[in-house]
Amino acid sequence: MGADGSEWKGFFRRHWGAAFIFGVSVVLALAWGVYIFWWFTGNAQSSGLVPDTLGLWTMGDLLTFVIYAIFWELLLVGVPIIIGVVVAWRWWRRLPAEERMGRLFDNSGKGGRGSGGASFLLFLAFCLKVYYDGNWNVPIASFSLNYVVGSMITIIAWAAVVIGIPATVAFVWWIRRQPK
Repeated sequence: MGADGSEWKGFFRRHWGAAFIFGVSVVLALAWGVYIFWWFTGNAQSSGLVPDTLGLWTMGDLLTFVIYAIFWELLLVGVPIIIGVVVAWRWWRRLPAEERMGRLFDNSGKGGRGSGGASFLLFLAFCLKVYYDGNWNVPIASFSLNYVVGSMITIIAWAAVVIGIPATVAFVWWIRRQPK
């Protein structure tokens, strides 16, 4: 591809209709996703799935809300997006090979690595700690700062034990295997 992107310009000029449909589809999918979340939130409150006041939410309410929201988003937004991606992929595969070469999944840029899931695992550990403490159906607004910080310290200690003991055993085993 040229430094000025002229190949991409020519590609989009030849396939302006598909590019327009793709752009409109992305905008509509984003708007639809926001609308479905807004719809679900209103129905979750009016159906009694979660309390109207955020200060009365419990960990059970939070987890139930997140799971149901993910379900509805996947069902009403994810399925149409998957169908659209399949249609776009079939269109892409019908293009001549020389027109497709080097355009899809060009790995010249550096992508972000993400969090590695540490935040999600910390949230799951916090949920387990709240459940273990018997605070599952207690409003989150009633949690004191000392309780949250103490829970985080306890979770870090758990992680140190769960990761540290096997790491220490592996390190000692590795040291003992080294030739003297």
